[in-house]
Amino acid sequence: MTALSLSNLPSRVKIVEVGPRDGLQNEKSQISTADKIRYIDLLSESGLPVIEATSFVSPKAIPQLADADEVYRGIRKRPGVTYLVLVPNERGLERALAAGVRAIAVFTAASETFTKHNINMTIEESLRAFRTVVKRARDEQLWIRGYISTCFGCPYEGRVPVENVVRVAEALAEMGADEISIGDTIGVATPNQVVELCAALQERMPVERLAMHFHDTRGTALANIVAALQMQIATFDSASGGLGGCPYAPGASGNVATEDVLYLLHGMGIETGADLESVRAASRALAGALDHELTSKTYKALEAAAAS
Repeated sequence: MTALSLSNLPSRVKIVEVGPRDGLQNEKSQISTADKIRYIDLLSESGLPVIEATSFVSPKAIPQLADADEVYRGIRKRPGVTYLVLVPNERGLERALAAGVRAIAVFTAASETFTKHNINMTIEESLRAFRTVVKRARDEQLWIRGYISTCFGCPYEGRVPVENVVRVAEALAEMGADEISIGDTIGVATPNQVVELCAALQERMPVERLAMHFHDTRGTALANIVAALQMQIATFDSASGGLGGCPYAPGASGNVATEDVLYLLHGMGIETGADLESVRAASRALAGALDHELTSKTYKALEAAAAS
């Protein structure tokens, strides 16, 4: 059993901002292209090193992201920032390349039932389809990320065995993914489970290739991040304001909020290169276009303090 330790934490962490894609794709009210571009441009000014800008998915599948081409071409590309996009298939990759994309992500899951509901494939079918996409992306010298959903629990199958996650992660690594994001899609993980899974993954691949993606459905996301830090994970996904959710996971709340993660990490003396106030400004700019309040506790606290 791997023990938790508060010493020897990473001195610097990379935040992958997923609000513009993973966050907005679940919004019911249509966000204008201009609002998305402004939101991403403000995030670019915050010092965040990676921003997931959009997804080149079928407009019929996700109407909110039907303007992927316009958004990607319209944002100001800040030097030193990686602008990541999701591509579901070869057609999506072709669109992304035509728009000038230099970093892509592909996605699958560790649960067969979830994969079937989400992309209408088995896990093996999804991996087989992505091999062609990843090969082409590598030929084009793109940076490639692989997402694995439901790594801790599935809304249909319950607890997901560790070996299932490891098997999918190994397949993505072998086909050429530079980084693999391990997702707690429905927000059921607890710190001991994070330690167990991280230990198993690190037996098969370098820790530098791993990222963690937590949802805060049950309020455990920040605790899980601390557990992952203790396992030397130094890349985390988050969404400004706490945007997001999962349409295939009833009751699943948003991604862990970037503001909350930055407050935690900076308070622990861990560098990120990102400015909390600038991220908050980006969230505030988007908030007026939403039909609900943002969930980030840090964002709410800072906004309340500023208004008092």
